[in-house]
Amino acid sequence: MLTLQGKGASGGVVVGRARLLRHEEIKVKRDTATDPTAEWGRYEAARARTVEELERLYDQSYREIGAEQAEIFSVHAMMAEDEDFNEAVQRGIVEQQYRAEYALMRAKEQFEALFSGMEDEYMRERAGDVRDVAARILGHLKGKVERKSNETEETYILCAEDLTPSQTVNLDRRAVLAFVTAKGSTNSHSAILARSMNLPAVVDVGEELLTSVVDGAMLAVDGERGLIYVDPDDAILQEWDERMQRAQARGEQLFQYRDRESRTPDGQRVEICANVGSMGEVQEAVRVGADGIGLFRSEFLYLGRQDYPDEEEQLRAYRQALISMPGKRVIIRTLDIGADKQAAYFGLAREENPALGLRACRVSLARPEVFLTQARALLRASASGRLAVMFPLITSTREVEQLLGLWNRAKRELDAAGEAYAQDIEIGIMIETPAAAIISDRLAPLVDFFSIGTNDLTQYTLAMDRQNAALAEACQGQHESVMRLIRYTVESARRAGIWVGICGELGADLTLTESFLRMGVAELSVSPGAVLPVRERVCTLPSLGAGDKKERWGEMEEDAHELVEKR
Repeated sequence: MLTLQGKGASGGVVVGRARLLRHEEIKVKRDTATDPTAEWGRYEAARARTVEELERLYDQSYREIGAEQAEIFSVHAMMAEDEDFNEAVQRGIVEQQYRAEYALMRAKEQFEALFSGMEDEYMRERAGDVRDVAARILGHLKGKVERKSNETEETYILCAEDLTPSQTVNLDRRAVLAFVTAKGSTNSHSAILARSMNLPAVVDVGEELLTSVVDGAMLAVDGERGLIYVDPDDAILQEWDERMQRAQARGEQLFQYRDRESRTPDGQRVEICANVGSMGEVQEAVRVGADGIGLFRSEFLYLGRQDYPDEEEQLRAYRQALISMPGKRVIIRTLDIGADKQAAYFGLAREENPALGLRACRVSLARPEVFLTQARALLRASASGRLAVMFPLITSTREVEQLLGLWNRAKRELDAAGEAYAQDIEIGIMIETPAAAIISDRLAPLVDFFSIGTNDLTQYTLAMDRQNAALAEACQGQHESVMRLIRYTVESARRAGIWVGICGELGADLTLTESFLRMGVAELSVSPGAVLPVRERVCTLPSLGAGDKKERWGEMEEDAHELVEKR
């Protein structure tokens, strides 16, 4: 028995036979182009086919695993259309008279070296994206078509040097039990996709994986600890079998809470809702019995395409979501484009700090016609269910007033057209900036509810990029400053008589559930997979006690201090 150690990228334990994925290298010679104009035309045609292919992959991954993960292919499409990258290829063809294949590989090496040399781990991982996009364009230049390499009725554990995002999304989840790679990191797109697909995954095992594992070898994989046993002995097989049985039993135990009311033993009610970015995730929210949709990311309708979605297309999507959750509140967030979610047709300028730039509600205010189209679609869909709408990345009362002005304008346009819509739509805002939290007492009278976006609130409060792996330990939402902003926001809402939800990773943090309920939070919105664990936690909490409000705020303050000390 051989033991291999890598990095756990996606939790779960599994036993199965290995299948090695060998990458077929396309060799490129340093050939001279006799007709540079024709060569550039060949490249442009291959690049256009690549963009179309990436858009199809976006649609597929959106349907199967959600909008947030599908953005990978939107980013790849933008990379294929990147002016700097394509100019580098063009210089190789026109100035140095290389054939398109060789000019492409030269540009790929240049940009790959640029990303690989960066200090930030997340940015270094983008070198893999360059390789993926270049390989796809090269394949079209060579006339090769990507096919699934796993068409089989047998199950297996996929082993490879590395996996591109497109290879990961093309995995047949009925056949693949897990994947193990010699390279890669827990921050790579493929690792993120594995977590979304609930596939155990271990990365960065090293070259020994490829030299020691043969097709058909029995593997025991632990995606949490990053362990792989090759040809495991009977003791390991028995241990893995027991662990898999415990995991299955745990899943069955949690599923007993599917139809339970989200209420503490002493009677305090809280809604456990789901964050979704695709209709597939809406169906998963229905399957686990979510109390509603706490965040419907509408930007999936705008990404991975060549033009704006029209009113009718949006109407169909919003209606479908509402019909899927009869009688339950569905909160749809208006367009949150910009920063790491880009669509080329918006024509947004390059920015030094895109996370702090023209994004979210700022785009809606800068492009009122885009917002009005979405608002009309939302209003028309409201007749099909219990719709609520919220505006993202608010920093001032003026922004809220302007957005409400546009919302009311959309109502007047529908009135003039004789279109029906619900009259009781709740309007809320996301509290995800320190500015919004600090002036929450002034924002509260303008809206019906707050949804505290803890991921961005943490990032902006601590001035740390939450996607930077080097800062992962420090960028924690339990930081005392973040907890104080949350507490102040809830208190502002309570005084104004509106309700508050927690939306983001902190909502699924079971160590904070009791604290949030003591504060008076009315809703916890989490990923569909976290709905049942959170509901179980709520239903088994010790008695909170009514108590005095001031006493409960004091307890929350102490909770924040204790968490900081523990962390």
